[in-house]
Amino acid sequence: MCLIVFDWRPGSPTPLRLAANRDEFYDRPTAPLARWQDAPEIVAGRDLRAGGSWLGVHRQGRMAAVTNVRAPEFRAPADGPSRGELVRNALECQSLPTWLERLCKRGAHDYAGFNLLASDGLTLWHLHHGRDGTRLQRVAPGLHGLSNATLDTPWPKLLHSRRALESTLAIPTAAFADAAWSLLADDWRPNDADLPETGVGLDLERLLSAPFIASRDYGTRASTWLAWHAEGRIDMGERSFGPHGRPLDERWLTQETPRLPG
Repeated sequence: MCLIVFDWRPGSPTPLRLAANRDEFYDRPTAPLARWQDAPEIVAGRDLRAGGSWLGVHRQGRMAAVTNVRAPEFRAPADGPSRGELVRNALECQSLPTWLERLCKRGAHDYAGFNLLASDGLTLWHLHHGRDGTRLQRVAPGLHGLSNATLDTPWPKLLHSRRALESTLAIPTAAFADAAWSLLADDWRPNDADLPETGVGLDLERLLSAPFIASRDYGTRASTWLAWHAEGRIDMGERSFGPHGRPLDERWLTQETPRLPG
């Protein structure tokens, strides 16, 4: 997952609205959004090479999503586990705050750089692991964005997509899906002068600067939106794509969850 924009409003009728694009090589085997046969409490897409996910929800009332950190000079363990397993672990752990604290203090160093968002519906946490260290924080209410740096790093595509999400907040929740599909399909690119310098070269910076990425070998594989309702329901939709952004599949699912207090 390489772009996540979200509105976090704990205590409201819809505490979380989120739209996210997962960018990956097209030849990496992937299963689309579904209930997992070996863990039917989980609704998520699945990386079939390592078994993890990029974004998922759990029946007990959990949400988790992960993005990679783009920092070529950051050296990660050569035989480290897949970052996709962090999503499953966050969804299934017994105590999310305890697990996150433990991951921040010790376990994160086993992984390549990552950002992890995880929520129990009452609190939303962000854990960043990168070249400047490992940090865990509670996310403040409001509009936020996450790409391949850290939370709210003002990369052009993050600012562009966050503004697009902001424009959807006045519409009814029932209309959110169409607005989310639109912002996630945006292939807008900034001027070269506004591109971040992440050490991958100008041509690749240009390719990666769009909210929706399409090329021969690498691009947006899945666009996912979700709306978490305090009454006890998470609605989700996902579109899957192949090389050059060719549409492959569209899924809609609802996960019933405990009602949130407040």
